[in-house]
Amino acid sequence: MSPTSTPIAAPSAVSDEPVTVARETPAWMITTLSVVCVIGAWEFFGRGVDPIFGSYPSAIAAAGWDLLKSGLLGRALWQSMQAFLVGYGLSIIVGVPLGLLIGRSRTLEAAIGVFITAAYAMPLVALVPFLVLLLGLGFAVKASVVFLMAVFPIVINTWLGVRAVPKTLIEVGKSFVASDFTILRRIVLPATIPYIMAGIKLAVGRAVVAMVIAEFFTAISGLGGIIINSANNFDTARMFVPVIVLMVLATLLNGLVGWIERRVAPWQTEMSGRDGG
Repeated sequence: MSPTSTPIAAPSAVSDEPVTVARETPAWMITTLSVVCVIGAWEFFGRGVDPIFGSYPSAIAAAGWDLLKSGLLGRALWQSMQAFLVGYGLSIIVGVPLGLLIGRSRTLEAAIGVFITAAYAMPLVALVPFLVLLLGLGFAVKASVVFLMAVFPIVINTWLGVRAVPKTLIEVGKSFVASDFTILRRIVLPATIPYIMAGIKLAVGRAVVAMVIAEFFTAISGLGGIIINSANNFDTARMFVPVIVLMVLATLLNGLVGWIERRVAPWQTEMSGRDGG
């Protein structure tokens, strides 16, 4: 080696220690911690509130257990769920195809699109007295109220999803001489599934609210009947039981819709980079 040459540094030794990869906290753990904190704060501060004006989780749990043992909660839940399932199911059966047709047909969009948008913005609660006159106070009016409150978010989201499909995809289908039905089934529908599922999720909350409203305005029964009767008796702990049941029900239904979406459209989860956990 010449005196002026620069010595070459020896390569550093590669460490055999395993590389620790930072892992994100699971979503379920964050959710559980959040729920525990809210319930704990509610229990702590709720005990200082006059029972006429509020309650706290342990008192609500005790009232719920009494309702469950008496069988009243189970009967009320079943009465409410019948109207909910029929109305919500019909809203999906009608709303998805109608949204697909409006989105694919310029004529239908121009003819009834404005009525769909106006009906979604209209306070549908105002129609309940008219529906009572038309259908009576029984099961049919309750299912109709749930249907009317839930169908429009599904129609509008499906409609917007169809309009958001890139034209290039449709042109590719036409270049292969695919029929309109084939394009709808193989191209438009898969691309619209995230919008459809978003509409179905939005409809869950509206359907639950509609179910209770229908029980308030019609024959007082089901979970809405427990709420009304408990409020009239100033029994706030008992009144909160069906409210909590409805909140849990809506959360579970949203989770079910999300699970179905991950099964029918797994590519959407991969594209968004969310694992659903």
